[in-house]
Amino acid sequence: MTITDTPIRLPIPPLPRGFRVAAVHAGIKRNASREDVTLVASDLPATAAGVYTTNLVYAAPVAYDRSLTPGRNFRGVAINSGNANACTGARGLDDARAMAAAAGKLIGAAADEVLVLSTGIIGEFLPLEKITRGLEQAAARLAVDDDAVVTAARGMMTTDTRPKLAGSTFAADGTAYTLFGMAKGAAMIGPRLATMLGVVLTDAAIEPADAERLLREAAETSFNCVSVDGHMSTNDTVLLLANGAAGGGTLHGAGLAAFGRSLSAACETLAREMADDGEGATHVMRIEVTGCATRDEARQVARTIADSPLVKTAVHGADPNWGRIVSAAGYSGVRFDPTQVRLRLNGTLLFQAGAPVPFDADAVSASIKAARETLIELELGSGPGAIRFYSSDLTAEYVHLNADYHT
Repeated sequence: MTITDTPIRLPIPPLPRGFRVAAVHAGIKRNASREDVTLVASDLPATAAGVYTTNLVYAAPVAYDRSLTPGRNFRGVAINSGNANACTGARGLDDARAMAAAAGKLIGAAADEVLVLSTGIIGEFLPLEKITRGLEQAAARLAVDDDAVVTAARGMMTTDTRPKLAGSTFAADGTAYTLFGMAKGAAMIGPRLATMLGVVLTDAAIEPADAERLLREAAETSFNCVSVDGHMSTNDTVLLLANGAAGGGTLHGAGLAAFGRSLSAACETLAREMADDGEGATHVMRIEVTGCATRDEARQVARTIADSPLVKTAVHGADPNWGRIVSAAGYSGVRFDPTQVRLRLNGTLLFQAGAPVPFDADAVSASIKAARETLIELELGSGPGAIRFYSSDLTAEYVHLNADYHT
């Protein structure tokens, strides 16, 4: 599978006012046609917030960004792919700072006004000379057009087959605002966030505390609800930059709530795109779990189903094997009454009240084959806890890609 297998989803969302982007091939990746350094620049100082991996083994860019966010007066983000700068010790942190300083010099900002993201192979030092040259070239190409947007998103990619983009507009007190998001992620995804990088930009003005709170809330129902293989990365990061270029004053009240809704919608779109682009995937699994005592319990059940190799291979083979789904819920660690369970697959009832119900297996199998998305709906009782969770099937191509990834 290559990055040209799947076309980008259209239309391409516009950048918010005051932001420019670019990407180039700097030589980190062997393939000269693949961009590997991206630069995001804000013409105005921006509020920034971030959410990060919870892995105890975290990369130098995570440590660097985490030390600075949430905060004000940020001017950009420097991104490289092909090298994670993870498990690289003190030198890795120095390299992250140097990367930020190099980008800052090019856009007229201090080093601590630039955030950095890295993704790729773990345990190798950054090729700083290549990255610095790449940032110089990217700075000369900063733009706002569709080509710049797509290229910038491609510069974040590793094994992704396509860029992942989302965008929307919202209004508050008579002012129109734009929100834009781009992300990468196709494997080593789960159990919270993913092997993902995400950058969300808006031309609204937002207080740092509000930006962090709303980003965490959006991540909780999007990036924390997607899993391809259940493997938590060292580099997971989603950054939000808000530069206020649209005017209208700092968002509060109803305006801030409108921004929060747009942010959550964009993050869910990006999360689903990651599941859809899971390495080797032929199907997206949308898992809807309801009736639990809490949302966290519903998420735990959904994640257990999503990460089950037997469920994933059943979906790949278009096998309506309800036993694998129900048994995965049963070992999730969440307590429920099996006699209250109801399971539907692509809208067809397969199991309820502790027993299977008659259904046309051939018809359900055909429904799986006919669509990219497979819907699993599992009711576990009458509690208020519910979640929507995305995953992908498990294919031989996934095994090949990850067996050959480093070598």
